[in-house]
Amino acid sequence: MKLSTSKKLLILGVILVVIDQVIKILIKTNMSLGEHFSVIGNWFQILFIENEGMAFGMKFGGAVGKFLLSTFRIVLCGLLCWWISGLCRRGTAQARKGDEEKTMVPAGVLVGLTLITAGAFGNIIDSLFYGLMFSESTMTDVAAFGGSYAPFLFGKVVDMFYFPLFTWPDWVPLLGGSLFFEPVFNFADSCVTVGAFYLILFQWKFFAAEDDKK
Repeated sequence: MKLSTSKKLLILGVILVVIDQVIKILIKTNMSLGEHFSVIGNWFQILFIENEGMAFGMKFGGAVGKFLLSTFRIVLCGLLCWWISGLCRRGTAQARKGDEEKTMVPAGVLVGLTLITAGAFGNIIDSLFYGLMFSESTMTDVAAFGGSYAPFLFGKVVDMFYFPLFTWPDWVPLLGGSLFFEPVFNFADSCVTVGAFYLILFQWKFFAAEDDKK
């Protein structure tokens, strides 16, 4: 049986979210906060940290900011799902009219939006449920299932990928002595970033055409 486009995208999204959650749970239940080990030399490390805010460890306004950010993520994820669903329906309907070449939504657009949605949903799971599912991770204690360190919506997002590629020479203005790329991030952040850059770099014509139609 041939799967529809929407079902294929759903399967892709579920796979990405599962990969993200498996990585996070393995890290959280096997490493203490701040623990790290080298994967490839010194430039690719697994470093377990948690953040209460935005992607790549950025923060946003304490408890109120955390609540607003979690709520915003839920709304954004819902809007993205609605948008993707609409694009799938529109492409299918227009293809039946024999105008496929001009009106079909490029598969790359749908895949890019799915990457962004899956990434957003992956981090939403952390914020919504991790505080209720796990005990708190500390510098000395590894988290365990069955604890509760934060209420609903206030769980911390697990980050682990660290790429301290090189240190800028001291003579470089403003950047001298600092690392080239300091943020620690997770698989969900990568999905959002890759999806966004892919759409900007390779699918901008589609969105420009949409604006022209409007």
